Amino acid sequence: MTHTWKFFRAGGFNQVVIGSGNDLLNLDQLDQKLWVALACPTTGVEFDKTTLALIDTDKDGRVRVPELITAAKWAAGLVKNPDDLLKGGPTLKPSAINDATPEGKLIASFARQVLGKGDSDEVTFDEAAAAAATFAAKPFNGDGIVPADSAGDDATKAVIADIITCLGADADVSGKPGVSQARVDQFFAEAAAYSDWWKKAEADATVLPLGVNTEAAAAAVKAVKAKVEDYFARGRLAAFDPRSVNALNRDEKDYAVLGAKELTSSHADIAGLPLAQVGATTPLPLAQGINPAWAGAIAALQANAILPLLGARTVLTEADWHALTGKLAAFDAWNAGKSGGSIEKIGLARAREILASKAKETLTALIAKDTAEAGNSTAVIGLHRLIHYHRDIAKLCRNFVNFADFYGRKDKAIFQAGTLYLDQRSCDLCLSVDDAGRHAAMAGMAGTYLAYCDCVRKGSGEKLSIVAAFTGGDSDNLIVGRNGIFYDRAGRDWDATITKIVENPISIRQAFFSPYKKLVRMIEERAAKQAAAADADVNAQLTTAANAPVAPAAPAAPAKPAFDPSVIALLSLAVGALATAFAGVLAFLKGFENWQVPLVIAGILLAISAPSMAIAWLKLRKRNLGPILDANGWAVNAKAKMNVPFGGALTGVAALPPGATFGAVDKFAEKPTPWPKVLAVAFVLWFIWAFLNDSQGRLYNWTDAKYGTPPLSVREQIAKDKLDKTKAEKAAAAAAAATPSTVVPATNAVPAK
Repeated sequence: MTHTWKFFRAGGFNQVVIGSGNDLLNLDQLDQKLWVALACPTTGVEFDKTTLALIDTDKDGRVRVPELITAAKWAAGLVKNPDDLLKGGPTLKPSAINDATPEGKLIASFARQVLGKGDSDEVTFDEAAAAAATFAAKPFNGDGIVPADSAGDDATKAVIADIITCLGADADVSGKPGVSQARVDQFFAEAAAYSDWWKKAEADATVLPLGVNTEAAAAAVKAVKAKVEDYFARGRLAAFDPRSVNALNRDEKDYAVLGAKELTSSHADIAGLPLAQVGATTPLPLAQGINPAWAGAIAALQANAILPLLGARTVLTEADWHALTGKLAAFDAWNAGKSGGSIEKIGLARAREILASKAKETLTALIAKDTAEAGNSTAVIGLHRLIHYHRDIAKLCRNFVNFADFYGRKDKAIFQAGTLYLDQRSCDLCLSVDDAGRHAAMAGMAGTYLAYCDCVRKGSGEKLSIVAAFTGGDSDNLIVGRNGIFYDRAGRDWDATITKIVENPISIRQAFFSPYKKLVRMIEERAAKQAAAADADVNAQLTTAANAPVAPAAPAAPAKPAFDPSVIALLSLAVGALATAFAGVLAFLKGFENWQVPLVIAGILLAISAPSMAIAWLKLRKRNLGPILDANGWAVNAKAKMNVPFGGALTGVAALPPGATFGAVDKFAEKPTPWPKVLAVAFVLWFIWAFLNDSQGRLYNWTDAKYGTPPLSVREQIAKDKLDKTKAEKAAAAAAAATPSTVVPATNAVPAK
């Protein structure tokens, strides 16, 4: 039957509700595409390490979906009421264990009989952990693995040590290295195969012509085989055509290249040259004339193979070479079929000694004795596991299947390491990190303002690196090197110093003022640069003047007047430019009605800030938790958004508490001056006068008929002027049409008598 799920929406996506034990029992029916996370690390999170280790069955350092499903179903199936798991209780009553299952019956019986608990009594974490530790320390604890300490005699202990040397160890629940039945069977099978392999060599004298030294001879031949055969092949080619000798020995230009390098006898370029000077059918010298890079290998060949198999030689012919490899051919064939090579670590003699003893039967009996305790092991280990799951499994689901703890804000999520206090803010979204640079490469895509801090506890010398997300306030005072205090989840305080910042918008408010702050900062920086340049110029002139030799007195130059009119001219130009600019702004604003002017000014300010506000809005709406967690080893399966309201909840900004009052006045505060207020009031009055002033300098008074109607706006005045001009042109045309035309007499007319 398909399980019916409930969902809630937070962070911009749908999340499943884990509201009952039945939900835990049916986690395998929840589509993985609806899980918030697909994996989380077992380190770097604020969660019980033992519980995570118990869930991480493959011990890869990560908890994955199948492992969490298995743990949740196991725990829900071993309690009578699975809903109890959602409470997260730190104790467990025997009566709450589902003894209708075989495993549950063993666990409940152990709690009652061994721990002496009644149905209404509670098993605590410490009691379950102590019982597990005590049982694990016993020689036979039911895990099917026998450490050396469990053996009753030194001979068996030595065999266990030899098996571990050859094949490695199995981990006993106590943590000691031991051997299982599978490893014992493997060891004895390989030891028998290794012994049989040696029997073939012992039966054929040609396999080991030098006895135990044959292997060293074969190794010496193998080390130079390719190079020796290359030398003889070059010799045969030189015998075929003598013209090839120079080319086969490499051109002189190759040595010129080598001469420009810093060389050693084992240099790769030297090793690539021929083994010796090539000639037609010339034997290989064994003492003089050998390539320096191969001198040691040839010496080993002569000592380990040539001398014992061929006799003393100063040169090696191709026929000698073939004879040498022929004597070792049987060994090479036998060595290629080696069996039980792992047993070589203890040697043939020790292997045959173990095979001849009854060590296998003894170990098998010990493992069987240990396995007989499997029922007790199931009970003890099961109780230890169940009490951990009883307390922690629901909490892990609230931080893995969904992010209810993070978005619910009632409890911190397991990835939140603590709280950072810095710059009058508290940042709740803090994660521990191992490598700030590697973490920032991924976390920067979260669209969040991140500050990486190195934390130190001076008393203990402990060190910690964290990343804190600033989602409220502004970034004006957040710079590398600033110090704060970090409180971990245990309440311990750490000295925190910002070491790296990933900049992103924090708020729309900050984005609005950003252009103006940048302008002020640019002006301040430019003024500082100019002041520094002027100061440097003055210092340079003073230094030059101080170091200049004393020259004979020159005729006195005419004294400059104390007052330079050019200064007044320059000041007049500057004031005129400012006045012109302000007049232009004023003329522009006069084109609007008085009530429209504030709206126009607000529109101008908004137009200046709009681009930065738009960029901030786009980034803030995309701000999400996923990349921050993924950079820490999580596999987040959803776009866990942190919008502006939720971000404001993650970062607390300093504010006075309700009902707060001020006490004594700051006696060191700067003395107030009335001039800024006076100038501001004067400017406002002048601005009002300028807008209400007509061209004759008269103030309009709409209640006074003396001045007529209120003035027209610029657009109205332009329209009126056009209309008046049109009327005037029409009136002139009409007047011209109404005037009688004057008749001019002809010049040749005859005057009347």
